[in-house]
Amino acid sequence: MLLAKSTTPKKIVFKGACRIAATILLTAAITPVFAQDNSPYSRYGLGDVTPPTNVISRSMGGVSAGYNDHLSINYNNPASYAWFQSYIEAKSKKMSTGRVVLDVGATIDNRTLREPNNNTINSKFGANNVTFSHIYMGMPINRNMGISFGLRPLTRISYNMKKDGPLVDPVTNKVIDRAQTLSQGNGGSYLPSIGTGYKIRLDSAQFLSLGVNVGYVLGKKDYSTRVVPYSDNDIYTPGNWQTLTTFGGFHFTGGVQYSFPINKKIRATIGAFGTLEQSLNARQNTTRETYYFSADAGNVRIDSVYELNEVKGKIISPSSYTAGIFLQKAINYSTATPEGGWSLGIDFHRSNWADYRYYGQTDMVKDNWQIRIGGELRPIPRAKNYFSNAAYRAGFFTGPDYINVGGKNLPQYGISAGIGLPLLGQTQQAKNQLLMLNLGFEYIKRGNNSNVIKEDMFRVSLGLSLSDFWFGKRKYD
Repeated sequence: MLLAKSTTPKKIVFKGACRIAATILLTAAITPVFAQDNSPYSRYGLGDVTPPTNVISRSMGGVSAGYNDHLSINYNNPASYAWFQSYIEAKSKKMSTGRVVLDVGATIDNRTLREPNNNTINSKFGANNVTFSHIYMGMPINRNMGISFGLRPLTRISYNMKKDGPLVDPVTNKVIDRAQTLSQGNGGSYLPSIGTGYKIRLDSAQFLSLGVNVGYVLGKKDYSTRVVPYSDNDIYTPGNWQTLTTFGGFHFTGGVQYSFPINKKIRATIGAFGTLEQSLNARQNTTRETYYFSADAGNVRIDSVYELNEVKGKIISPSSYTAGIFLQKAINYSTATPEGGWSLGIDFHRSNWADYRYYGQTDMVKDNWQIRIGGELRPIPRAKNYFSNAAYRAGFFTGPDYINVGGKNLPQYGISAGIGLPLLGQTQQAKNQLLMLNLGFEYIKRGNNSNVIKEDMFRVSLGLSLSDFWFGKRKYD
């Protein structure tokens, strides 16, 4: 009996992974060039919350608490890392090989803003944006443990609003001119993180898995308000009020999943994950200045009325939790009686945004909740029918947004659909490689006629999941 290393071509996996990762990261890098995003509600809190799940969960309404899959990475619940696929040697009971997964994604948003009860031509505005969604890698460490690490955005700030109106003297309260007010904001936050999950066998069919993610939040909020008088004279000059805040701090997420059979064909997983309240260290620069516009140099400062730099403070990011159940019937590949598979899940999510503080100050935010329901259908796979090997997904969510402008709730709901397409299956040259293209489509409505602005958004999400068995050795005679 001789031992030899596996001849599975890892170079193919490595090169493919690098190309995919480079493509997604390039998309993120060039986003500012093509982005025309404009979301006035991103002015509040830490900005618009980006899609928190991977493309598969997003296509199922955002269900993620009880979801785990060895061909993708559920980075929301770190307990799912314990379910990465591995094979165990019969004699030693140790892991002989494990499936390594690279999961990357990007999104395309098309947003339409409307001013309620206003049918003029200027009451409607469209915005488009291409953004980086996530890049994560996961792998098993042993038969009961897995790790995952990667990067994803948490929030995004991007707004640009103009308003024409009278310019009032703050002393006499008299109208002295007319002016244009330009309010702009940009920024957001990112989370690089690493996590691990561990699985405990309770009996032959029941498992309890626990997990934790540790990351570091990096972000900024850059707000400015420019007032430009219409009169071209030396009495009144344009003014700029700008506040730039950078912040960062550790971020912890804990998760649990309990998996058990309902009958011989259906398995249920009850899951939950949550994040404690986080205290983020912040530094703030405040500028109040007059300026003029130059065609060659842009905005040029005339005088600094007030400037204060490197002011330290704290930003309190709120706690949140999600709990749910996920039912799953696996595909039966039996040649005698093959059967398709399906899954169905429901989650409840809550965030305590009323505890949010920015340098000790509150904002127009409130606690919010969300119900998420979704599922997946897997037909009976047939060799001559490509689409019978695809996964079909759908879902919806509903619940108020955490933004609360003027004391009015901001209702929000969305519907989603998606498909998972195998692009690369097992071949003679790469017997264990799998490449899945996951497409997600969402329609999201935010606000109604009682709010200042209504938003309608169409989102297309693209995810790629590349996986292969690594670390293995093969025996032969």
